[in-house]
Amino acid sequence: MNEKTDRELLKELIERCVKTGGPFTLASGRESNFYFDGKQVTLNATGLQLLGQILAPLIIETGANALGGPSTGADPMVAAIGLEALSLGKPLDLFFVRKEAKGHGTGKRIEGPPIPPRSSAVLIEDVVTSGGSLIRAILAFREETEAQVDQAFCIVDREEGGISALAEIGVTLHPLFVAHDFF
Repeated sequence: MNEKTDRELLKELIERCVKTGGPFTLASGRESNFYFDGKQVTLNATGLQLLGQILAPLIIETGANALGGPSTGADPMVAAIGLEALSLGKPLDLFFVRKEAKGHGTGKRIEGPPIPPRSSAVLIEDVVTSGGSLIRAILAFREETEAQVDQAFCIVDREEGGISALAEIGVTLHPLFVAHDFF
C-alpha cells in the first residue's frame, strides 16, 4: 500500500492552486506569469489541517513560545498551528500583525494576548516573494514587544529574494516548498 505523506498531500493541494499565464500582479508589485493562490490552501479545511500537522512540530522545535504573522493571510495558519501545538502539549501565545494600527480602541498593530518579554516568536506567511509583508510584520512586532524573532516559515518561497531580504534583518526563512518544486 502506498500511503501519501502529509507533505505530499499538501503539495498536491498547492499544485491545484498554482495559476499560470498571467500576467499576475503580486503583493510586491512585481508581475509574474505564475501565481500561488495561498488562500486556496489556507482556507481549505484539509489544507489547514495539513499545515497544522506539518508546521506545529517544526515551530515547536525552534523553541518558540509565540506564533503569529501578517493579517489576514496568516490568520488561519496561526489558528491551525496553535491548535495542533496545544494538542502536542506545547501551547503557543498567538498573535497577528495588522498592516496599520487601528484607528480606535487601543490602536495596536499586534493583536492577541500580551507576549511576555524575552519570548521567542516565529512568524508565518503563506507565500513569500520579496519578503516585504513579512519584514514589515516582523519590524512592527519587534517595535511593539520585547520578544525576539529570528525565524519565519512560509508555505511557498517564490525564490525571488525573500530569503536574503529576511536574512538582512536577522531572520531565517524556512519554506515548506520553493517555486521550482512546482515547475
